[in-house]
Amino acid sequence: MGVRAAAKSLRSIYQLKVTLKGIRPPIWRRFLIASTASLADVHTILQIVIGWTDSHLHEFTKGRDRYGMPDEDFPEDIYDEAKYRLDQVLKEEKEKLIYTYDFGDGWEHDVVLEKILPFEADAKLPLCLKGSRACPPEDIGGVPGYAMFLEAISDPKHPEHDSMLEWIADDTGDTFDPERFDLDEVNNLLQE
Repeated sequence: MGVRAAAKSLRSIYQLKVTLKGIRPPIWRRFLIASTASLADVHTILQIVIGWTDSHLHEFTKGRDRYGMPDEDFPEDIYDEAKYRLDQVLKEEKEKLIYTYDFGDGWEHDVVLEKILPFEADAKLPLCLKGSRACPPEDIGGVPGYAMFLEAISDPKHPEHDSMLEWIADDTGDTFDPERFDLDEVNNLLQE
């Protein structure tokens, strides 16, 4: 086995599926990533593919192990996510991590290793393959707050309808569409 072949065998392409827990119909994304990516990189990629704005704390858990950004003011049993590669934590297909984002809203995501694929040197990674539905807005109040928000924006007679639409409107004046997922937009952000 040549040096080049040995180097290729040290890494793979992981196909991951991330699903936001507690939401029906589900909000999910499927994407490809190098198996050697750090968990810090996985966090950044999850923020992009799901659609969060990285405005809150987060952590990964697998069993009793917790990975995140250590804070010397709050010493805990948390491993530094920058020092662990994805392939050190997920080694076999169907294994999963729990990714928690925004401890106040408590957004939990299942991150499942669906497939381990051979590494291709010319692969553009990371790459989102598919997804469904829009990411909930930041600071909406978790799963129950999101349910109330959806109820308010879908019912013009709801007492909070106008204020919720005004709150969520972006710079272009577009309204929030819970069914919207733009694969091209996500991949453009991943390649920046």
